[in-house]
Amino acid sequence: MVWACIALGACAVLAVPGTAPGLSGDARLTLAVFALATCAWIAAPVDDTHVALVAGLALTTTGVISSDTLFATLGDPTIWLLICAFVLAAAVTRTGLAGRAAAFLVSGARTVRQLVHLTTAALVVTAFAVPATSGRAALALPVFLALAHALAGRRRLVVMLALLFPTVVLLSAVATLIGAGAHLITVGVLLEQTGEGIGFTRWLILGLPLAVVSSHLAAEAVLLTTTRKKDRGGPVEITVAEIQEHSGTPVSGPLSPPELRCLLLLGTVVALWCSEPLHGVPPAVVALIGALVASSPALGTVRMKEGLRSVPWPMLLFMAATTAMGVALVESGAAGWLVGGLPDGVPPWLFLTLVVVVSTAAHLVLQSRSARSSVLVPLVVAASVGAGVNPVAAALASTAAAGFCQTLPASAKPVALFADLPDGVPTFTPRDLLRLSAVLAPLSAALVLFFALAVWPLLGVPVLLESQP
Repeated sequence: MVWACIALGACAVLAVPGTAPGLSGDARLTLAVFALATCAWIAAPVDDTHVALVAGLALTTTGVISSDTLFATLGDPTIWLLICAFVLAAAVTRTGLAGRAAAFLVSGARTVRQLVHLTTAALVVTAFAVPATSGRAALALPVFLALAHALAGRRRLVVMLALLFPTVVLLSAVATLIGAGAHLITVGVLLEQTGEGIGFTRWLILGLPLAVVSSHLAAEAVLLTTTRKKDRGGPVEITVAEIQEHSGTPVSGPLSPPELRCLLLLGTVVALWCSEPLHGVPPAVVALIGALVASSPALGTVRMKEGLRSVPWPMLLFMAATTAMGVALVESGAAGWLVGGLPDGVPPWLFLTLVVVVSTAAHLVLQSRSARSSVLVPLVVAASVGAGVNPVAAALASTAAAGFCQTLPASAKPVALFADLPDGVPTFTPRDLLRLSAVLAPLSAALVLFFALAVWPLLGVPVLLESQP
């Protein structure tokens, strides 16, 4: 009710002539629709995709954007990239390659700290095989249950692992362009507002180091905040047989022909994505070729119908609709008006600090990662230009910071999945999450800010707008 009053109050103010001078009629309509949609995402018991589609339709029927603009977003190459990536992920999941790789790494642990960091490394690698955090969490659940069974006599270690799995899944998503739908929204906004896109290879160069460092730092934070010194002592021995009990596919022994074909296909696709500057084939085209091979009768491991069934179509429609909303914000002048009141002369480091802090805290209000980027990134990009900050650096910092969402069980689907485990399997409590968040939130924000100010400039993303080549 409070959020509805806020949204309606904002709409009423925008409807009064004379308020907000310099704001066109289209901009007023855009801001009103945006305010209502944001409040609905926060508080209304309505699906996020439904809200986004209604907002996009409202902007189209009022003439703020054309119908061609609304529907063209579904044909964007990033949408096709994600569709094909999910078909490839279905092929990988069906063969059990991901579970085999995780079992191989985890079974080599001999101490608690080795187990934690080998598990972290395995989860980071899955970002290249499964393009959704919820899908990666579901894929990792059988491995966790096997570990929980093997460590049944050490309850605090099981609780620690239950918290480690979703934490690493969420923070490591920034490694790849297809790691989260929010990344594709960010790329679309940048392309629309600045004309500069971020390809798979460039995102990999910028995001993978951050994903690796943040995931392993988070692993240490989980370990130290969830266990005591006596819990971390003593040897650990996880056997392949124990992991096999909870896996529906083999996790050891020679690779089967379907596994070999799938491994070769996945390696080829990732290699082509990474070498795009050499051959010039767009990532979406490479993904489409890979999806067709993965679902072909002779070489594939999954039928096309089954692969397409695994695609999260509501998320794709959400991305398309929110991209259209972002276009409306920019073309109507609403985004420029919103950020026009920012004080001049803000130092770049302070601007990026504010962006990172707000983006990190946004999950307390907006639970959907894609919704957070849809709201924040258009405003961040518009504000960064006025502040003399490179919009690519600002958008990346906002998107990476928004990946932190471990404060509450309902803040992210992977957290909710591991908070509700089968009977008899211990898991974390809300108090455990809050304790971790108190340490990890500032640590994560500081790390993103460090990368934006010190690391990404070395990788070709300068902080200042005028220093771009």
